[in-house]
Amino acid sequence: MANVILKNINKWYDNDYKAVKTINLDIENGEFVVLVGPSGCGKSTTLRMIAGLEDISSGDLYIGEKLVNKVESVNRDIAMVFQNYALYPHFSVYENMAFALKIKKMDKKEIDKKIQETAEILELKDLLNRKPKELSGGQRQRVALGRAIVREPKVFLMDEPLSNLDAKLRVSMRSELIKLHQRLKTTFIYVTHDQTEAMTMGSKIVVMNKGEIQQVADPVSIYEKPRNKFVASFIGSPQMNFFNVVADRIDDRLYIENKFIRYEIKENHLKKIFEEKYYRAEVIVGIRPEDIEVVQHISSDSNERFVIEDIGSNIKVKEFVEKTVSSKLEKNNISLAQIELVEILGSETYIHFNINNNKFICKINGVFRGEQGQTISVRFNFSKAHFFNKDYEERIDWEE
Repeated sequence: MANVILKNINKWYDNDYKAVKTINLDIENGEFVVLVGPSGCGKSTTLRMIAGLEDISSGDLYIGEKLVNKVESVNRDIAMVFQNYALYPHFSVYENMAFALKIKKMDKKEIDKKIQETAEILELKDLLNRKPKELSGGQRQRVALGRAIVREPKVFLMDEPLSNLDAKLRVSMRSELIKLHQRLKTTFIYVTHDQTEAMTMGSKIVVMNKGEIQQVADPVSIYEKPRNKFVASFIGSPQMNFFNVVADRIDDRLYIENKFIRYEIKENHLKKIFEEKYYRAEVIVGIRPEDIEVVQHISSDSNERFVIEDIGSNIKVKEFVEKTVSSKLEKNNISLAQIELVEILGSETYIHFNINNNKFICKINGVFRGEQGQTISVRFNFSKAHFFNKDYEERIDWEE
């Protein structure tokens, strides 16, 4: 095991393109750290610099307290697993796993012992005599992992190793990698563009964009308190909803509002921030799809009162009476919306809807049978909302 420290790491190329910008990151012994971000964000370049496959333009890289900027890749005591497996096609599984150990001139009995132990862990014992062409994608990936494990490196580096697998196999391989890490207790640094892999596998997540680190935290903290709008939009599926509001005072109460919603700010820490820095200023609100409810609205002709009733699964949305007074809806943080699309996934349903030409998506449990153009009422759960500065898109209540 070894810790890995990146201090002010930069990478630029001859055409002045800066792929990685001032990366500072501490990875502890035995951590499972996931670098995640969109294509071109610099995550694979960062991994390749740790591996010694890319030169570092500036900054310092330490593996196990040792400065390794000028150390050759082969001498860094790391093992790398790639997306394309990189197996020798004319070698058997056994020979592929043994190759690096033979280069080191390790004793044959020791080599065999390591391979048998690793094959047991990865369930490869019955495949040791087969060639790569006789294996499935998942089996090939396990062989690539086995070849790395037998070397007993201080650090495992993995560059999108599951990308070539089908969806079902990716799920099973994710769990296998998690169990493997728990068993080996070795430092894992894993690169992916898939947020699901990042959230389910990493003990620490590093979100990157445009060559820079956006946030470093455990998965729950990343999800519940994203540092900026980019992190909020990238982590979570379906993507977070965003819209702008303005803070104002009405009858000595602080509200945020726009054309379709009004909400009283009751949280003390938010009231203080809005009053001191964002009073009558426009801010960005982010609300996750699961924090928007669909509610049924019934208007009475006799006294114009209204009743809010939650809609459960398998209930078809009714058409609503259009005599509703919007101010009454505002008091309950409810807005009238039009359905644009319903995606039924079985255990849950995604509802795409429109309010005043603003597009949203909500996620509800179970089956929801609505139709395009139908009017529904939705309630925004602002107690779980995220607020971002409009100019810099940073979280307004962020504290280091």
